[in-house]
Amino acid sequence: MTQSKPSGLQPRTLAAQALGWEEPETHGVVTPIHVATTYIRDPDNQYRNGFVYGRPDNQTVKQAEAVLAMLEEGKEAMVLGSGMSAATAVIMALPAGAHIIAPTIMYWALRNWLMNDAPTYGYTTSFVDTADLAAVKAAVQPGKTKLIWLETPSNPLWTLADIAAISEIAHAAGAICAVDSTVATPVFTRPLTLGADIVMHAATKYLNGHSDVVAGALVTREANDFWAKVRRVRSMHGQILGPFEAFLLMRGMRTLHVRAEAQAKAALSLAEKLKAHPLVADVLYPGLTTHPQHALAVRQMQGGFSGMLSIRVKAGEQAAVSTAARVAVWKRATSLGGVESLIEHRASIEGAGSPCPTDLLRLSVGIEAVDDLYADIDRALRGAND
Repeated sequence: MTQSKPSGLQPRTLAAQALGWEEPETHGVVTPIHVATTYIRDPDNQYRNGFVYGRPDNQTVKQAEAVLAMLEEGKEAMVLGSGMSAATAVIMALPAGAHIIAPTIMYWALRNWLMNDAPTYGYTTSFVDTADLAAVKAAVQPGKTKLIWLETPSNPLWTLADIAAISEIAHAAGAICAVDSTVATPVFTRPLTLGADIVMHAATKYLNGHSDVVAGALVTREANDFWAKVRRVRSMHGQILGPFEAFLLMRGMRTLHVRAEAQAKAALSLAEKLKAHPLVADVLYPGLTTHPQHALAVRQMQGGFSGMLSIRVKAGEQAAVSTAARVAVWKRATSLGGVESLIEHRASIEGAGSPCPTDLLRLSVGIEAVDDLYADIDRALRGAND
């Protein structure tokens, strides 16, 4: 049940109230978790209520998808069992023999999959610097390139790709442009409004925001034939999200704007402080005016620059590892986007072949007091250099 709402409400209002849904029996402000795995047929064997079986059909899942589609200004959304499920569902909907263009610097697990697993399905990938429009255009293989995959800001160097310009390159080649916008979130960037065809999120991160759900999400600009193929991949490969996880994801999205804005504000403050730190060689954060792509960030990211940044430790790899070992407030853990701040030495996590600099620490800024976070990493940096 949904109450009628005044027109013209802002996305943060609609998200906070989960589009106005109520529990129909008690009128509770939180809807129940729908756990049914099968549904009653009509007497003539039809399913006029639209629900057939629990794998592709679940009301809790559909409610989370409706909120997400609204946030991204898309036509339809689908949630999946993980960010990797979401990304690979798009790729596996491509025709056999398709060529893909992807960033040199990107989420390491998907990069690894594209390098080692995608070829077994007949796909080839060219990895390019997607901050370089000429390089992207040069990588297009006429008649073969079917997907340009972007990640912006890209993990963990936080370089940007010009979504509007690269979408035009993709479309001129008859390809799809898909954007991993996990870090930007729909609060700061809405790729579909810039020309992209599909936006992807590792919903485990900012959309959920509480480090207690593994989920992925896709939103499309058009409900076209390719989208139908992606939906079929999700269904036939069982890449579903359970109703309880969808319920928790919905809970997270209701506070997304508050969290994302607070985290971006804190990240900018930390970036400015750490930029002046005597033991830090560089701070990678597009919100800094000194960032080489700051102008693009201002144009493409409205209202904030995310809660992610990286620092390069002046004394090198061992000092970086030692800094991460000495923190007390920051948590040494993989992932990002939660309310708790995380620190990680990415090169050692990614292993051999990682393009990540060995002196780099990735920081996911939570909602703690900025002064506490800065004091903690300052103490750790100085201790690592004693």
